[in-house]
Amino acid sequence: MGQLSKAMNASFNRRIYTFPAFRADVRQIFDHMDDLRRAARGGRVSKAFAEKIMLVVSSVNGCRYCCYGHSRAALAAGVSDVELQNLLALDLGTFPAHEVTALTFAQHYAEAACQSDPVAWQRVVTYYGEVTAQDILAYLRMITFGNLLGNTFDALLSRFASKPALGSSLWSELSVLLGVVWMPPSRLILRIFNRKQSSTNVN
Repeated sequence: MGQLSKAMNASFNRRIYTFPAFRADVRQIFDHMDDLRRAARGGRVSKAFAEKIMLVVSSVNGCRYCCYGHSRAALAAGVSDVELQNLLALDLGTFPAHEVTALTFAQHYAEAACQSDPVAWQRVVTYYGEVTAQDILAYLRMITFGNLLGNTFDALLSRFASKPALGSSLWSELSVLLGVVWMPPSRLILRIFNRKQSSTNVN
């Protein structure tokens, strides 16, 4: 409750979803679901490394829910307390060379609202290879989705505390949060149906 009170005392200025952006990201998440599955199963990005990447994005976006949850997951995956504090503070220069490229790109990706510089992305591809780079991108997409949902919920709480987010509205925030109930399940059903149709056509 102390963190919530502190957040409500300041102007709400974190990135949140509009309904069109949320709808587009739900579509993107399901369109790239196989990428995330391959990333999780492939082992090219370790659990600890993935948590570090997601913590950087969460720190930039300011999602307190994701920072809390992924901090716990990072510690469980073997990330040290010192590393955790450095990630949350975006002090990335202390990390090993094989992690810095991905971590600094994660910071850039979040700060650029997912509109990353092609040169910065190419640096990731060159360093890690195309397949691992796509794994990293899958984690970036997933955590950004979670961050903006968490922030949208906090924007609604802030609105109830008479500190609404600029450029947002009660309807926009409610439509996003209510959309969580029906949009992902409907996309999943559509995905399953399309796969069955494709299988039937092949046979």
